[in-house]
Amino acid sequence: MPHAKPSTGPLSGLKIVDLTAVLMGPSATQMLADLGADVIKVETGVGDATRKIGPQGDVGMGPVFLATNRNKRSIVLDLAKPAGREAFLRLVKDADVLTTNVRPDGMKRLRLTYEDVAEVNERIVYVSMVGFSQRGRYARSPAFDDLIQAATAVPWAVAANTDDAPHYVPVNIADRSVGLYAFGIVLAALYSRDRTGKGQRVDVPMFETMVPYVLGDHLYGQKFVPAQGEFGYPRLLAKARQPYRTKDAWVCCAIYHDHHWKAFLEVVGMGHLWGTDPRLTTMTTRTAHSEELNAFVRDQLVLRTTAQWQEALAEADIPVFPMNTFQSLLDDPHLRDIGFFSESDHPHVGTIREMAVPSEWHGTPPGNYRAPPLLGEQSAEILGEIGYSEAEIAQLMKDGISRRPAKG
Repeated sequence: MPHAKPSTGPLSGLKIVDLTAVLMGPSATQMLADLGADVIKVETGVGDATRKIGPQGDVGMGPVFLATNRNKRSIVLDLAKPAGREAFLRLVKDADVLTTNVRPDGMKRLRLTYEDVAEVNERIVYVSMVGFSQRGRYARSPAFDDLIQAATAVPWAVAANTDDAPHYVPVNIADRSVGLYAFGIVLAALYSRDRTGKGQRVDVPMFETMVPYVLGDHLYGQKFVPAQGEFGYPRLLAKARQPYRTKDAWVCCAIYHDHHWKAFLEVVGMGHLWGTDPRLTTMTTRTAHSEELNAFVRDQLVLRTTAQWQEALAEADIPVFPMNTFQSLLDDPHLRDIGFFSESDHPHVGTIREMAVPSEWHGTPPGNYRAPPLLGEQSAEILGEIGYSEAEIAQLMKDGISRRPAKG
């Protein structure tokens, strides 16, 4: 059976075999799928673990899975069995990219290393998403978002900023950030292949990707040798750097450049401080006194309502925005203007809410939409595309090498 709806997006024509699960890898490959690539998700018989998280997890279609696997096709293959490995190699034979977050030792046991795959497809771009560089002592260590946050000092920074115990950021920031980086790596490697004619393996390590993410801000005085100060960007670590409480809610404002401070002081009737308070003189002095100046702003903003501050600060050309909750973000009027959220009828779980591709193309816009797949939903379809007959497909199903979905 052919692909249900040919893509019109900028990556139309790319074939990506996706051997990733959970969040980092699937978030990267969904971006590729959103832009038109044919992403074939290879799963075990139990499927991606995120299928079972949250509502509809009992049928393998939980919300985290649904959020990172649209526009993909699912095939079940038991790669530990010779017939499953053979089918996989037939699948990657004409693929452009193989993405995996199976640990390298696991790929070695499966005999699916880059060298193994390159024997059948020398042009393959083999992107291995790993926890740590394979050249260091952590190479074989497992990695999850929490571990990478801890390893890169994110909870320590939260504690320094709040005077509280260390906490993880309540977003899968490492998984999603490294997934975004991996998305770019895939495209860069494809560009290199198009110039050189050669495929290659690229490792994308979570730890090493997140270190500059954190220390790009917080190496600070230690950037210099010898050091010219301590670790930590004071503006970001200031305990008073928070959304500001107003008379009736919360608001965020960025009083940052000289003209912002001059304008803010005028708004609060303290314009004279611009030329007399030495803390305000330069960006450097304001950064050094971030704690006190944030507290000063905090004490002013509590005196008016959020709406009053939005009006006054916007008029003064000071960046300002109310603090959203999850619900108000879902109801955001700007997102409503652009149709960011939409509802789609999933054939197996009912209506689901989708979020738009966050880029707007004016030449080759993405035009594909495929609902997140049931486990093995396209197994037979994909096996047929790589040359298996109906009888051979039936035998693979009977032998447990592949499977069709339990429902639908």
